[in-house]
Amino acid sequence: MDNIFGIVVAAGRSVRMGQGINKQFLPLSGLPVLARSLLVFEEAVPVKGYILVVAESEITRASRLARQEWRCRKLLAVVPGGERRQDSVRRGLEALPPEAEIVLVHDGARPLVGVEELVTVASEAMRWGAATLAVPVKDTVKEVGADGFVVRTLPRESLWLTQTPQAFRLSLLREAHLRAEVGKITATDDASLVEALGYRVKLVPGSYRNIKITTPEDLAVAEALLRQWERS
Repeated sequence: MDNIFGIVVAAGRSVRMGQGINKQFLPLSGLPVLARSLLVFEEAVPVKGYILVVAESEITRASRLARQEWRCRKLLAVVPGGERRQDSVRRGLEALPPEAEIVLVHDGARPLVGVEELVTVASEAMRWGAATLAVPVKDTVKEVGADGFVVRTLPRESLWLTQTPQAFRLSLLREAHLRAEVGKITATDDASLVEALGYRVKLVPGSYRNIKITTPEDLAVAEALLRQWERS
């Protein structure tokens, strides 16, 4: 697998973490959350390099930590994010080198993804054009109306929770972002933008361990999951 590159998005405001804390730099079993996410890309042999997207105010700090303390040798550039997640991804796309063919888009707040999962989703993107890690829904899911009453119960058998990284042919993802910009389309993940073009996205079974750090409770869960993972 050649010409695989990544974009790690870490430009969020961490509002739900509270107290003005940037979750990306919080310690997780001795290493910052963001460091753990970047080190997965460092360890994944097929990944040639990656772009880190952070808030403009964090560029100097993130660059220094990644290059000097975390020893991130594949880090190509640290660029400022935008107002929305998809704006941040688009800025990451603009910074990729011309030889990039497959791009992995990953949330910096998902530090427990495995190297094997990253490589697998990239491989599926090479085959299908677009792929995302996902896990089956465990709970019963209900659609609720504006009045707070249940509209319907959705069939759990066909529902999956998407994760990152998501992987795409670079030309396809760039087209999806361009169409979204022109059409003023907002989406919470890149797979949705590709779907809006009429392309199918391949689901790749991920791990329930690959949680997104959003609240203080998530950090505590991640600590427990990491300890269990290291023991096994």
